[in-house]
Amino acid sequence: MGQCYGKNISVAEDGHRERLSPANGSADSGGAAPATPLRRGRSGAATPVHSSSTSTTATAWPSPYQQGSASPLPAEVPPSPARSTPRRLFRRPFPPPSPAKHIRIALAKRQGLPKPKESPIPEDGNEEVERPLDKSFGYGKNFEAKYELGKEVGRGHFGHTCLATAKKGEIMGQFVAVKIISKAKMTTPISIEDVRREVKILKALSGHKNLVKFYDACEDELNVYIVMELCEGGELLDRILSRGGRCTEEDAKAIVIQILSVMGFCHLQGVVHRDLKPENFLFTTRDENATMKLIDFGLSDFIKPDERLNDIVGSAYYVAPEVLHRSYSMEADIWSIGVIAYILLCGSRPFWARTESGIFHAVLKADPNFDDPPWPDVSPGAKDFVKRLLNKDYRKRMTAAQALTHPWLRDEQWQIPLDILIYKLAKSYLRVTPLKRAALKALSKALTDDELFYLRLQFKLLEPNKDGHVSLENFRMALFQNASEAMREARVPDILNALEPLSYRRLDFEEFCAATISPYQLEALDGWEQIASTAFEYFEREGNRVIFVKELAQELNLPSTSYSVLRGWIRPEDRKFSFLGYTKYLVGATTRSSNTRHC
Repeated sequence: MGQCYGKNISVAEDGHRERLSPANGSADSGGAAPATPLRRGRSGAATPVHSSSTSTTATAWPSPYQQGSASPLPAEVPPSPARSTPRRLFRRPFPPPSPAKHIRIALAKRQGLPKPKESPIPEDGNEEVERPLDKSFGYGKNFEAKYELGKEVGRGHFGHTCLATAKKGEIMGQFVAVKIISKAKMTTPISIEDVRREVKILKALSGHKNLVKFYDACEDELNVYIVMELCEGGELLDRILSRGGRCTEEDAKAIVIQILSVMGFCHLQGVVHRDLKPENFLFTTRDENATMKLIDFGLSDFIKPDERLNDIVGSAYYVAPEVLHRSYSMEADIWSIGVIAYILLCGSRPFWARTESGIFHAVLKADPNFDDPPWPDVSPGAKDFVKRLLNKDYRKRMTAAQALTHPWLRDEQWQIPLDILIYKLAKSYLRVTPLKRAALKALSKALTDDELFYLRLQFKLLEPNKDGHVSLENFRMALFQNASEAMREARVPDILNALEPLSYRRLDFEEFCAATISPYQLEALDGWEQIASTAFEYFEREGNRVIFVKELAQELNLPSTSYSVLRGWIRPEDRKFSFLGYTKYLVGATTRSSNTRHC
């Protein structure tokens, strides 16, 4: 098995290249200690585990490496004196800040751990009196009457997991897994809310074949008990290691399809998992073709289509760049799937270093290695698939539904889920100016067959009317048919209200394509220049018109200081968009340079 490593990772001081070892699954780094995880889970897995998996830790610290990134301070705010200190006064530059201190502070806040060398300072002789935490969850109090506990099969920071036998109900006589979370360790409101949210999410997501089944939630004075399906086939990580650290492409496809299917379902329901890794996928049995189940929603959260999260959670090797920059959404899960796919195909992590800070630096700055063995023997389609998931710009990544239509997976007979992205993009399309609409329509006419394949499937899921059009009612029915009960109550009304302009119009397939394409995603394709060139030809014939710099700035909500930049988008001879201006107008400023220029 060849070794794969990230390019240009300056933080791997010893020069070792990492790979998964069939012996223990750890880094092949000459005994280097594994990186500190981001946040610890509350209990062990929902089935017997025997791997050296890394636990997870919560952090709340700013991005550790801001070089080359936009400053969080407004332009008019000068840097602090400390940041302005001349380097020549010191023998060597300051090293990048370590996240370890911030992790400890965040853990203390979440778990209620004492902070070192800190104590409350009384004011006027009065100390703040802490109110007792409400640790009543409203769950059933009859756990012992319904279940008989067996041996412990996993242990985490907040509790442990045991086998149990159901004594009553529909699953009477069946073995189940019980996650036991200690109330004594719930010492902060955040830790209590974590448990409430996990149970709520497990209830909301019931029904998908690749999700662990939720049966019950109980409590007593000491613990909370979450009763789930027992998966006896072991972790995905163990299965990878048993095959020498990597899989064949066909085996990798079968695994990735199941992961994408379940995440497409979760994202449609408004849930972001935030801790996808091989340890959190279990097989139902030891059979070779056993179904795989996603577990552990302890770090998961509900999220609206336009919402951004900012708390840093997850596992270091699988964390997305935008998570480290504290602004992320569902695309962070897609990045984690890309890391898993990379590991499946070559047996190594795409981003690795000896320290946690080094891993984060690699995630932010380094490119995955697709040159060293075994990558030369991996199909071009598989490499393209992984690259489109591991794009550092989250706007350019495929969604789970799009990834299932990628040519590498397309031969598989798998149902494509409804993509919440089409609702988000359609909402934006209905509110753009006529000029932007014309630009998008021209772009839709230049789409490749691969992109049209995905859009045709999504259009079909809306069940168009006999005349080939879709309206608000089609969007409504598709969402209700695919949404969970919790989603229908909490999210669907807001999503449909945002599509209210569709009440007065209908979309045929051509306009549906214009409404639901993402120029950012198209820009990530190898053939973007050709697509953009063809689209500009359509735009020249049907949509390009005279536009003034002031009008353009107002449409893009830019200040007058941007006029000099916007003038470069407009041809001076006829005051219409140039090719450069057209592409900038579609996707905004980009570092990508095009060799093709049109006058």
